[in-house]
Amino acid sequence: QVQLVESGGGLVQPGGSLRLSCAASGTISRIGDMGWYRQAPGKQRELVASIGSTGRTKYADSVKGRFTISRDNAKNTLFLQMNSLKPEDTAVYYCNAVVARWTVSTPYWGQGTQVTVSS
Repeated sequence: QVQLVESGGGLVQPGGSLRLSCAASGTISRIGDMGWYRQAPGKQRELVASIGSTGRTKYADSVKGRFTISRDNAKNTLFLQMNSLKPEDTAVYYCNAVVARWTVSTPYWGQGTQVTVSS
């Protein structure tokens, strides 16, 4: 079994910052690509940022220059530093990771954490 547990969401004013964390636990041989997705009410889930096992990153245009994705491979943890937050960043943020257990790789999702940007 593999579990992804997100933390760090909450209510913040426009222009503020939040740092999300996602810790993976369970039987893990290796973690490949990891990413943060978000889903706002009435909208489809979208990719916010991703990071490969070697550190290569990718960002949605809407968050470039404001969000930074990083990972700690020793602790199987993913982070998302969110600065200059806007009301349109309000959504449930989900962690995703491709986890190898022995010879099988499977994508896993966290339960989601709410981020609300409002004055």
